[in-house]
Order: sequence, then C-alpha cells, then structure tokens
Amino acid sequence: MNWYPMRLTTPVKQHVFGGRAVPERLGRTGLPAGPVAETWEVSDVEGEHSHVLNGALAGHTLRELALSHPDELVGRGWRGPRFPLLTKFIDAHRPLPVHLHPDDAAAREREGEPNGKTEAWHILYAPPGSTALAGVRPGVDHERLRQALLDQDFDAVLRRLPVRAGQTLYVPGGTPHSFGPDTLVYEIEQTSDLQQHAMRHRMEDGAPIDDAQWRANVEALLCEWKPEHRPDFHGGLRLPAEGGVERRMLCAGPYFALENWRVRAPGDAVPAFDTCVVLSNIGAATEVTCGAVRETLGPAETLLLPAAAVSGVRIHGPADVLLGYLPDLERDVRAPLRAAGHAPEVIAALGEGLGTAA
Repeated sequence: MNWYPMRLTTPVKQHVFGGRAVPERLGRTGLPAGPVAETWEVSDVEGEHSHVLNGALAGHTLRELALSHPDELVGRGWRGPRFPLLTKFIDAHRPLPVHLHPDDAAAREREGEPNGKTEAWHILYAPPGSTALAGVRPGVDHERLRQALLDQDFDAVLRRLPVRAGQTLYVPGGTPHSFGPDTLVYEIEQTSDLQQHAMRHRMEDGAPIDDAQWRANVEALLCEWKPEHRPDFHGGLRLPAEGGVERRMLCAGPYFALENWRVRAPGDAVPAFDTCVVLSNIGAATEVTCGAVRETLGPAETLLLPAAAVSGVRIHGPADVLLGYLPDLERDVRAPLRAAGHAPEVIAALGEGLGTAA
C-alpha cells in the first residue's frame, strides 16, 4: 500500500462555551454557523471516529487503519486498542467548566477504559490579563477541596496562572483545570473523552445539573484528583535551526510531544520521525507534498502523516505549523535539547518523564 498525507473528518462540538474565533481569528473555512467550541482534528474517541477523506483509503476510519496497519500508520511497533492521539482547536469564548481527566490508573480502575487523558494546551490567542486554573494549591486536602467545589469557590483552592499566546501547559491526568474566557487553544492529548466536572451546569448546552448528580460528580472528581500535579506555562525550548526551519519543542511526555515549526520561504521542512505526525496549520495556507501527492493545508486545518510516509513529506515555506507525535523521550527530546545547550532541569519542565538523562 502506498501511504500518503491523509485528510480526516473533524467532528465539531458546538458547546455553549464556544464562539467564532476558529473561523474568524484563525481563518478556518467550512464550519457551521453558531458557536464552535471544539474541532476534533484527529479523533479515535468512541463514537467520534475520524474517517479518511482523500486518496485510496477514503472512507476508512482511523480505528480500522490503526488496528489493521499499526506499523505503517502509527509506527515504532505501537500496538493498542485505538489510535493514540487526539488533537483539537478549542475556543473558550466563555470559561470552560472546572474539570479533570483521569490518569491511566484511574481510567482502568474506575472507568473500565484502557487509558486516561493527559493533555497539553498551546495558547494561540489570549487577551491581556487572561488566566487559567491548573492544579490545586499546596496544603489543600480532600475535605477543603470538596467544600470549595461545593461552594463553587474555585479560586480558594485552585492555582490561577497568567496566560499568554505562544505558551504551552502540559496537564497530567488528575489535574483540575479550566481556561477562558476569550482563549484560543490547540490541544493534544491521549485518546479519551473521560472527564469529571465540578460545575452545576452541562458544558454542552448550559442546562442545570440536579443536585444529586452534581454532588456525585464532585465526589468522582475528588476520587480521581492527583494532588501532586501543579503544572506551569512555559515558552518552549528552541532546537537548532536547519535549512531555514525554526523549531521549538513545546512539551513532551510519555504520551506525546508537540513542536512548532516555522518554515521560511523559499524553503522546505522534512519531518524526520519514525512515528506518525499530526500536522496542524496555525498560520496562512501552505503546501505539503509527498511524492506526487500535493495537498494545500489551509488555516487551522490538519493532515495526518502516516509513519510509512513521513520520510517523504515536504512542508513548503512559508509555514507556521504544529507537529504532534509519539516520542522516544531520549532520542527525540532530551538528546537534541541537551545538544542545543538547554539544562536538564529546564528540559524536565516540558512535561513528564524527562528528568532522567541517558
């Protein structure tokens, strides 16, 4: 089979917190009228499977291809019950509900699911003075957190962090969080839709949640909370520029890494990975080629580059793109960042599992 850059269907979520920033600020076309809270760029979430739109594999679901051709699609001997990466553009025109996602252990023990949802946010736009909630303040125990959630007094217990465009936050499973209003985010995460909410309304339509269900939701959140997680925003770390390509490592951990590539014109960027790459455009329209295949990647659009095709891909400048992939933490993250002169403690701050050098 000849593998190639794949366009996928992108489920659109019109939750009540959404606005029009994805089409109006990013320039994405083809979206429905009304609020656009999330576009799921690459999804193998149950009931929300992306389908291939172009080429010989058109009509196949991402799940089908991940299970039948794991080496060619995902790469590096990966095996699993579902494609491992979920990526989204999120417009928090209104604040997101305060919520958390379970880690792997909680997902398996409490939800009967194979994995939880660690995620990372790359901030595309936020007005001056914007903040986000991420993690619980030191010294807060379960009872104090429970009472604050019941009082809906989130600032009494949660860390409020300043937010600026270009920054990234790695959010381990088990971390209570929220962002918005007027915050535009690119999110990469484990493939899961598990979450526990602390709000008294549904995030989908704003409808009230009855008291018994709300209290049960709060208790479920408390059971899945991991007190040790207190992540901080950072600006990423530069990698050496090669061939007119500026690379910045935005975050990394056991489940994913995310880089920002800015390709000058004229010039080409060649992704050199041995796993699939989720390629999302955060700038103006650009061209992506793979042999005789040429795709125009419009603003806020995404291509999935299968592992078997990555080495033949060229990203033509000018381009401003995000690349998400499954990293070998030593080879893909620690070693190149050390070679670029970054200190071990700075590298470790990018995410999880980076604190031990080879």
